[in-house]
Amino acid sequence: MSSVKLAPRLVTVAACQLGPIHLSDSRQDVLKRMCLLLDQCAKEGVKLAVFPELAFTTFFPRYFLEGKNLDQYFEIENPSEGGIEQSANVKPLLDHAKSLGIDVYVGYAERSIQSDGSHIDYNSSLYYSSQEGKVIGKYRKVHLPGSVEPHTEPGSFQQLEKRYFRNGDLGFPAFRAPGLVNGALKKSRDISDASQTAGKGDPIIGMLICNDRRWAEAWRVYGLQGLELMCCGYNTTAFRSTSTGHPVPGLSPEAAEEEMTFHHKLSCQGNSYMNACFSINVAKTGSEDGHPLIGGTIIVHPLGHIIKEAKTKEDEIVVATIDLADCRQLKTSVFAFEKHRKPESYHSIIERTGPIEPELL
Repeated sequence: MSSVKLAPRLVTVAACQLGPIHLSDSRQDVLKRMCLLLDQCAKEGVKLAVFPELAFTTFFPRYFLEGKNLDQYFEIENPSEGGIEQSANVKPLLDHAKSLGIDVYVGYAERSIQSDGSHIDYNSSLYYSSQEGKVIGKYRKVHLPGSVEPHTEPGSFQQLEKRYFRNGDLGFPAFRAPGLVNGALKKSRDISDASQTAGKGDPIIGMLICNDRRWAEAWRVYGLQGLELMCCGYNTTAFRSTSTGHPVPGLSPEAAEEEMTFHHKLSCQGNSYMNACFSINVAKTGSEDGHPLIGGTIIVHPLGHIIKEAKTKEDEIVVATIDLADCRQLKTSVFAFEKHRKPESYHSIIERTGPIEPELL
């Protein structure tokens, strides 16, 4: 391993896990719960709080919805009216975060108003900087699971993200978040060599949502931007129940949930290691109107170890003080990309969507 040792770049972060949000829960009640979690974060000296995917509502893609029954779950993002920061449901959370001096990542259903008055819907997340007093990062979920058409068999499990959302069109843009690390190196005319700045500036942040965490390509695109801290919220089904209560064939509900949780952690731990970054992975969990979601909220170290993990399936903050200097151990050795990657050998990754098998013998 490299002996590179940099000055500590400490930041206290929190995964703000949410327990179940039911169809009958009001927006006001959910906002109150989220703000209470921020209050707990403030008492712990947290500088960044990460909330789950679709944090403001129940996981509505499990239902077949139309018209107003569907519209109520979206946050209106109209550039002519101040964008997502002025959304009636999002603004109170961001205002409270600013008052506490805490940055926020939060997932939401975005209704993006177009110049002609039409709209496009996305499963999105934002990063709000309390120092800047504005949203400085935005992500739209790329890897949408499920189907467009609902299943018609009695008691079928529905996952209709492909019906309700467009695939994300923003790519995987990393960005720096100011005010998290004391003494962060800033841009200067006296610094012209990138080797002088690596691992010394404001934290390099990436964002993913739920199913994205299972796709190595997404992490690697961020890794090639020097990613240091990944924020990822999710709503992951524990097992697929039917109207008669039967779980996935061949597995008990307990075994199915254990398997889902294992694959979740495997994705987060493996990709954090392979891109030498910390990751904050946050669940909406518990049973929403009888539909179980896994927990497994974890904060992961660049070496792949889980630093902290949620203990409940309710509203809970998972807090850790991390040292971003730890990312350099692997970024300058095993995963020193500039020394070891061979992109000329990876053509099929961008040329193919599905596999093309070798010819039969």
